[in-house]
Amino acid sequence: MSEKPSVIKRIFKSLWVFLNTSRKVFLNLVFFIFVIFLISIITDDSDQVQVANTTALVLNPKGDIVEQKREIDPADQIMQQAFGQQEENPEILLSDLLMVIEHAKTDDRVKTMVIYPQNLQRAGFHHLQVIGDAINDFKESGKDVVAFGDYFSQGQYYLASYADKVWMNPEGAVMLEGFGRYRTYFKSALDKLNITQHVFKVGTYKSAVEPYIRDDMSDAAKEANKAWLQQLWHNFKLDIAENRNLDLANFDETAEQLYAKLQQADGSFGEYALQTGLIDELRNREQIRTDMIAKVGKASKHDSFSQISFKEYLTTVKPPVAMVNPMSDKVAVIVAKGTILNGNQKAGSIGGDSTAKLLRKARLDDKVKAVVLRVDSPGGSAYASEIIRQEVELIKAAGKPVIASMANYAASGGYWISASANEIWASPNTITGSIGIFGMFMTFEKALDKVGVHTDGIGTTEFAGFGVSRPLPENIGNIIQLGIERGYKEFLTLVAENRNMTLEQVDAVAQGRVWTGAKAQELGLVDKLGGLDDAIAAAADRAGLKNYDVLLVEKELSPRQMFIRNLFENAQVLLPEATSKFEQAANNPSLKQRIMTMINEYEQMNQLNDPRGIYSFCLTCEAEF
Repeated sequence: MSEKPSVIKRIFKSLWVFLNTSRKVFLNLVFFIFVIFLISIITDDSDQVQVANTTALVLNPKGDIVEQKREIDPADQIMQQAFGQQEENPEILLSDLLMVIEHAKTDDRVKTMVIYPQNLQRAGFHHLQVIGDAINDFKESGKDVVAFGDYFSQGQYYLASYADKVWMNPEGAVMLEGFGRYRTYFKSALDKLNITQHVFKVGTYKSAVEPYIRDDMSDAAKEANKAWLQQLWHNFKLDIAENRNLDLANFDETAEQLYAKLQQADGSFGEYALQTGLIDELRNREQIRTDMIAKVGKASKHDSFSQISFKEYLTTVKPPVAMVNPMSDKVAVIVAKGTILNGNQKAGSIGGDSTAKLLRKARLDDKVKAVVLRVDSPGGSAYASEIIRQEVELIKAAGKPVIASMANYAASGGYWISASANEIWASPNTITGSIGIFGMFMTFEKALDKVGVHTDGIGTTEFAGFGVSRPLPENIGNIIQLGIERGYKEFLTLVAENRNMTLEQVDAVAQGRVWTGAKAQELGLVDKLGGLDDAIAAAADRAGLKNYDVLLVEKELSPRQMFIRNLFENAQVLLPEATSKFEQAANNPSLKQRIMTMINEYEQMNQLNDPRGIYSFCLTCEAEF
């Protein structure tokens, strides 16, 4: 008799699980069908992005140029775009820019390129050079390139200098202030607050901790920083001088030189830029618009010249979903960008576990025959770096070559994860090296004593109860320093074994010192100079591949994220202007409120998880009547 109720209970429980699952599926379908329907009714096919028969490609990147974008939930991104919310610190993929320039070169509809870098924010020197090389390649097609702006920051002007003609507003300015390394130092402030700093490091030039133990930059740090800064600045000027047919002596190294030239230009920064050859002509916006209309014709929908922006053109050349040939051999590319941290980190940053997982995925994929580790990192956790490096060793042990390709930075931990690669490639202007180790923490026993707070007690060992409210015993400090020295020795050994150098040779170029990629090659820390494409070709060559595809191995989205992204990316291909139309509709406060209420209700319902599926909940209690 006791089994019968149990059987009935299991039947009803299974039935309820089925009904509850069906309810969730139904809610998801209703939600997405509603959003697609809303987009479709406010969009028509006539608004699709179209490239005019005669037009100009406007290269107008907005934000930071990066190797890999930081992870943003697709649903959040969609709603930001839908309601016209500006993305905080927007990012542009370097690969997207290069793809657009490459396609435009052979697109007969694109007659010219316009560089408008006004909204470009941060971009590494290496990235700017790569884009500049792509612009030069574009010019090989016989098409001209013009650049214009109201003013140019240093990085913006570097990009503009690759144009055949550079125009600037008469009230604009070009400021080439040079490269510098200035930091804020806190030692005196920490001393006044009675905070005790405990620093443990190996490396004469390992200056990361100096702000906490000094009030100024050490002579050793100045020596090291000056060397690589001067080299980068020389290369920067050299590129601009070649692009603009200028003499290196034309650049102002002192305020006095700049002042004298500004006096000759009657104090006008615009005239100064014109007289020194930094720009070709001073033109206001209307003059530029008129000249461009004469060149490519007038736009069909507004009063400006016929044009297509970088972002618009990208939608016409980049597939919404990357198609992978399951039959071809692959060279896998894994991006390690950002500070190296322990554990799992989101895309756009480096996690010891998450990046190692991507490397392991490439190792276990039979179609992957070689791997390129694309590094753009100033370093971070030594432990996380070692977790990643161990995976590099395992890939090599599996018979697959690994090439490290350094972008803007590959220093400290960034060099650590690169050291075991079969080859290391870097840009001449990559900041690399900084082979050193440090550790630091603070204790507050003196500060607490000032306000009458003390820590005391008893423990079974000298280590028990140690914390930031107690002073650091000298013998424990010695133990920590010993561990730091051990870590440095491991770093030296790692580099020596993989670079065919002795410990003494590595130590001579280590000590936490930073080098440019070109200098690092001279010192034996880098094998060859070149970009990502060169590294991919080298990996394929080592693997004996003649025909292959490049596979970007990235963190996989969750099923929910993948569904949302694919749904809306496909919708945008069919209805490219859906986002802007959605934004226009969202300006209606009533519609916006209704949509947000719907989204909140969907999220609330999706989170409900009563085991019996019985709820006492009011969805309309927060609604406005």
